[in-house]
Amino acid sequence: MMKNMIIYSLLCFISLFFSCTGKEHGNSNVAIDEYEIYADGKTITTRGLQKAIDDCSKNGGGIVSLPAGEYLTGTIVLKKNVTLKLEEGSKIIGSRNISDYPDKGRRKALIFAEKSDNISIIGRGEIDGNGAAFNQGNDAPNRPTLVLLLDCNKVKVNGVKLSNSGFWTFRFVRCDGVDISKVYVEGHANWNNDGFDIESKNVTIRDCVLDTDDDAICFKSEDPNYVVENITVTNCNLSSNCNYIKFGTASAGGFRNIRVSDCILHKCSKSLLRFWEKRVPGVTNPITGIAGMALEVVDGGFMEDVMISDLTMEDVQTPVFIRLGRRKHSDNSYLKNIQIKNITATSVSYVASSITGVPGLRVENVEISDIDFRLKGGGKIIDTQAEVPEAEEEYPENRMFGVMLPAYGFYVRHADNIRFINTKLSIIGNEEERYAFVADDVNGLEIINSTLQSPFSELSAVHLKDCKNVKVPEELQ
Repeated sequence: MMKNMIIYSLLCFISLFFSCTGKEHGNSNVAIDEYEIYADGKTITTRGLQKAIDDCSKNGGGIVSLPAGEYLTGTIVLKKNVTLKLEEGSKIIGSRNISDYPDKGRRKALIFAEKSDNISIIGRGEIDGNGAAFNQGNDAPNRPTLVLLLDCNKVKVNGVKLSNSGFWTFRFVRCDGVDISKVYVEGHANWNNDGFDIESKNVTIRDCVLDTDDDAICFKSEDPNYVVENITVTNCNLSSNCNYIKFGTASAGGFRNIRVSDCILHKCSKSLLRFWEKRVPGVTNPITGIAGMALEVVDGGFMEDVMISDLTMEDVQTPVFIRLGRRKHSDNSYLKNIQIKNITATSVSYVASSITGVPGLRVENVEISDIDFRLKGGGKIIDTQAEVPEAEEEYPENRMFGVMLPAYGFYVRHADNIRFINTKLSIIGNEEERYAFVADDVNGLEIINSTLQSPFSELSAVHLKDCKNVKVPEELQ
C-alpha cells in the first residue's frame, strides 16, 4: 500500500512539473524531488503545494494542475500569474487544525491571495473547507474563509465546486476585474456560510449555483474610501436560508452601477441551523429565505444606480426589503435610483416588503414595475393600528419593525419619488385584513396600471398618511 501511495504521489509530481511549464508566462523548471505532495487525503501537503505555486510564479507563471485525488492542506497562497487547476476528481480538503491557517481573525483562509494579479482557480474539482471542524456559533471569530482574495487584479474562477467553509465561502476585497462562471457553492457546514461576498469593482458573475445557509450573494462595503461598482450578476440559481441577494449589512463606502438579472431564487437543499418555523409567525417550513433582495445602507455609505430584473423567487419570507438607516453616523448617506422589474414571488410569511428611510435620511427614486407577488395572508385589522418603530440604529432585516406591518404587500415610509407600475399583489392562504399598501411620509408616490387585491375587511387597498404629490387611483384608496 505504501508503494502505491509513493507511485501516486509521483504521478502528481509529474503532472505539476509539466503543467507549470507554459509559453504564456515563461517556464517553471521545477525539479520533481523538491516536492512532497500527497493525494491520500490524510497526509498534510501544504508545503509541497505551496512550493509548486511559488516556483511556478517565480518562473513567469503557468498552471499548477492537480489530478484526481484528495489533498489535505492548510492555507495555500496563490501567486502572480498562476492558475490553480483542479482536474475532475481532485479535491483540496482543509485541515481541521486551526494552527494550519496563519494570520488573525477574518484574514484566515484556505485559499488566499493578496496583491497577486492574473490569478485563476479553474477545473472540475472541489475545494472543501472541512468547516464543521470550526463550528463555534454565529459570528464566532478565528475561523477560515474558504477563498479570500485581497487587492488582486484580473481574477478568474471557473467550473470548480466550493463547499463546507468554516466561515464565508468566497470573499474578494478591493479586487479589480473578477470573472466568475459556472461555480457551484454549497455552504451548510457552519454559521456565516455566505456564498459570494463582493467588495470589488468590474466584476462579472454568471451561470453559477449557490446553495448556502447564509446570504447567497452579498455585496459588502466595509471600506469608507472604496466604492463597490460596475458589477453584473446573471443567470444564477440562488438558494439561501437568509437573504438571496443582499447589499450590506456593511455599507460604509458605496454601491454603484450594479445589475442582477435572470436568476432563480428558491429554498435550500437543507437547513441545519435556522429553524424559521419556530422564529417567524406564519412560516411552516424551516427552509426559507429571509428576503429575495435586501438593499441596505446603514453605516454612512451610499447606493445608486442599481437594477434588479427578471427574477423568479419562491420560499421567501419577504420579496423586497430596502432600508436607509442610521446604525452608524450616516448624515451624508443616501439610497437612490433603484429599478426593480419583472419579478415574480411567492411568500411564506406575513412580513410585508418595505421601503424605508428614517427622519432626515430619505430613500429616493425607486421604480418597481411588472411584478406579480403572491403573498401569504393572515393579518388582522388590529395589526394595522400598531405603532411602527423607526428602529433607526437597529440591525437591518425584514422583521426589524415587527412581523405584522400594517400592509400585507408594501410598507413605504420617509421616501421621495416612489413609483409602482403594473404591480400585482394577491393573497394566498388565509384571509388577509390588512391594507395592501401603506405609505407614510412619502413625497411623490405613483401607483399606475396595478392590481392590488383588496383586504377581507372594510379597509381600502391603499392607505396614505402624511403624503404629498400622490397619483393613486381613487378606487384603491
